[in-house]
Amino acid sequence: MNDDAFWALIDELSRRPGDRDERLEWLRAELVRSPETESVAFQVRLEKACERADTRAVWAAANRVEGGGCTDDGFHYFTLWLVGQGRKVYESVVADPDALADVPGIRALVGRHRDEWDDAEWPEWEELDYVAQDAYDELTGQEDDDGEEFLDAVEEAEDAAEAAGEWEEDEELAGARPEGMALPRLTALFPLGTSGS
Repeated sequence: MNDDAFWALIDELSRRPGDRDERLEWLRAELVRSPETESVAFQVRLEKACERADTRAVWAAANRVEGGGCTDDGFHYFTLWLVGQGRKVYESVVADPDALADVPGIRALVGRHRDEWDDAEWPEWEELDYVAQDAYDELTGQEDDDGEEFLDAVEEAEDAAEAAGEWEEDEELAGARPEGMALPRLTALFPLGTSGS
């Protein structure tokens, strides 16, 4: 699975009707229709996309929306959610985290106290991190090994991609992104110290 194939799946996922669980079930079914190596490749691409979004500026944007309490795990779940919004949204936010202010799922939260946000509205999507393993386990019959075979396969695939120089371009891009970006639009939408905090 190359980058374009990964993003084609993610873009379709972002457009699918239904709730998050229904959309994940669609993705799992798509992965099950391919060899188990595609589930591994999907997870490798997902992890690289999350890693690329792991910048101080994107973290600051997530913190602004979520009220300043974004933990390590919470930020990882946020990056999963960001990937799940599709390639165009993902790339615009990675390039300019203040572009998060334009994302419909974020705009729907404006003016409401965080206690009023439904679980499905939070810009976090932990479950996206498990769909490839579920597909892999189904394809290989490894459902009782706590994911060890899958995690080993992902690690091997990451090592192979790194040895082949597949990620060098991403690393160069990551180094070129400014880390201390201002967030004027997000700050206007989610001011600290208001009822939304």
